[in-house]
Parts: sequence; structure tokens; C-alpha cells
Amino acid sequence: MERTYTIPLRSECLKVPIFLRARKCIKAVKNFTIRHMKVEDVKIGKHLNLKIWERGSRHPPSKVQVIIEVVSEKKGNKEIKFARVELVGAPKEVKKVEEKKGLAAKLKDKVTGKDEKSEAKAAEIKAEEKIMEKAEAKKMETAKAPLPEQKDTDKKKSMKPMKEHNVNIDKTPMKEKRETPKLEK
Repeated sequence: MERTYTIPLRSECLKVPIFLRARKCIKAVKNFTIRHMKVEDVKIGKHLNLKIWERGSRHPPSKVQVIIEVVSEKKGNKEIKFARVELVGAPKEVKKVEEKKGLAAKLKDKVTGKDEKSEAKAAEIKAEEKIMEKAEAKKMETAKAPLPEQKDTDKKKSMKPMKEHNVNIDKTPMKEKRETPKLEK
């Protein structure tokens, strides 16, 4: 069973201190779902959680549109019933169903030591390696291309000697030539 609701959050989040508002909104969504769908367990979807926490814990949205779906799963001998709550327009999660292998397939894998999946992955890895090698070869070709020669003016500018500071013509520092007069008592 699947239903669409608009859940008001403002009245609930104003009941708590400002730094606890997003947490209270999550609890409000769970309580709303329990009350309306008559379920004990609630799972909040990734996109709804991100929407509530989008602007931080202090400024959650005032209302959210959600799709609530009641799901029942078998775990062992028990059938568990819970509600999955997700934001309207969010992509649905699809669970991967594993294929059960027969006894013959299991024995074949043990004898050969490889799965068909692992062989396919190895082929993909080899194809990616070839692509990477081609890219590196192109980089090497561009690196081998001769660089344009620099102008002579650039070389002359770099060859100019730097000015010497605090030095007289005799190449002795000015501090050494200055003599301070001594005061006699």
C-alpha cells in the first residue's frame, strides 16, 4: 500500500530548543507515519533525511511531501511489516536479487576456481588498462614536441647583475667606514 502525504513540521519543531529542531522533525515524521499507517517500524529514506537536514539542525523545512509505502519482508519464519518513507520525486531504491546457484554450478566454480563474473571483471580491467596505456602514449608524444625558443631579450634580462646595496665603490660596507666619535670625560 502506498500513499502520499504532506507532513506539517513547523508546529512540532517549535516545541524544542533551536538546536534540536531537525531531530524533532525526524521524530515527528516517524510518529505521523505510525499514526496514519498503523505500523510499528518506520524507515526514513535517504533523500527525505537529507532534505530535513539540508539547512542544518536549526532550520528544518516547515512541511514535507512524502510517499509512505508499507512493506512486508520475510526474515526466517517471521513476516516483518514496516513503512518506508521517502521524499516525493526521489528515485526508488532497487534491491539486487542474487541468483541462487545450483549444485552443478557450485561444483564447476570449485573445480575451475573462477566465476563467470570474475572472468567478466578481468576482461573489463584489461580493457581499461589498454585505454590508460593509449592515454599515456598520447601524453608522451605531446611532451616530446619541441618547445618554442625563447627570445634573446628574455635571456638578456635574466643575465643582468643585481644591484648591490649598502656598499661603497671600494666594495666595503658603509657601516665599517663610519666612525663614531668617542666622547671624552
